[in-house]
Amino acid sequence: MRAKYVHTNLIAEDWHQLAKFYTDVFGCSLVPPERDYRGGDLDLATGLKDAHLTGAHLRLPGWGDNGPTIEIYSYDKHQPRPGTSVNRPGFGHIAFEVDDVRKARQEVQAHGGGAVGEIVTLTTIIGTKVTWCYMTDPEGNIVELQSWSK
Repeated sequence: MRAKYVHTNLIAEDWHQLAKFYTDVFGCSLVPPERDYRGGDLDLATGLKDAHLTGAHLRLPGWGDNGPTIEIYSYDKHQPRPGTSVNRPGFGHIAFEVDDVRKARQEVQAHGGGAVGEIVTLTTIIGTKVTWCYMTDPEGNIVELQSWSK
């Protein structure tokens, strides 16, 4: 089987607001067209009755015009959101490499995101260092900010 990574889906309470956060803070770009799906085929694919979802794909920075995307969708009906936790099983976070973690942290907070923990620097067994922290986007999804050095 041939496989190619193409996107990660993020279900938002308000996809417009979350897409604005990722474009304003991280430089993601909208990949038209916006999506608006409903009907029998969507119900079959999702296992939901009367499903309706809207949203868009955002191209991730640093990968060019054919790179992977974040697919941000909103359903008309949502399940309750579990609490934010970095150690909950399943997909944990999305990560962005940035030039300056402290400045990026301030930018995330200025756009409605929050801090999960503190900024730390860890050293790998080969001596490279990663400075990083966990943040949340405005809807509580975990975002890692990281910067590597030798």
